[in-house]
Amino acid sequence: MSRTDFYRDPNAPKANTIKVAVSALVRNERGQILMIHRTDNSKYSIPGGGLEVGETPARAVVREVKEETGIDVTVTGLVGVFSNPEHVIAYDDGEVRQEFSICFTADPLGGELRTSSESKAVSWVAPEDLDALDIHPSIWLRIEQGLDDRAEPYYT
Repeated sequence: MSRTDFYRDPNAPKANTIKVAVSALVRNERGQILMIHRTDNSKYSIPGGGLEVGETPARAVVREVKEETGIDVTVTGLVGVFSNPEHVIAYDDGEVRQEFSICFTADPLGGELRTSSESKAVSWVAPEDLDALDIHPSIWLRIEQGLDDRAEPYYT
């Protein structure tokens, strides 16, 4: 399913749903960040996806990272809670979702980089190389907050 992100766009459609999503800022021993090149909007992102019934947010992020990247992780902390009514995501089935994501930090445990139906490329990227990638502002905010080494989680 394709999607269109609207961010601070006065012509954006009005949200008609909100769904809990999770994401992870995963860093390897060299400090590189696990990034995916999304298939649905062709932007680069940290891995993540929707919380399913019966899951905890931490378990969901472990599952999503594995599904999208092939990497097994352990959750190590909370970056923050991100929800912005000025960021809506329109899907081709008519759903228009307000962003709501819980972002975690995580360490890789193993696995092999691989793509999925949601990721056309997966790679470890040095923080100084992120500027060369097309990253949505909402994902940039999560990355910046995660790299900021804050004592308290970020929230909107």
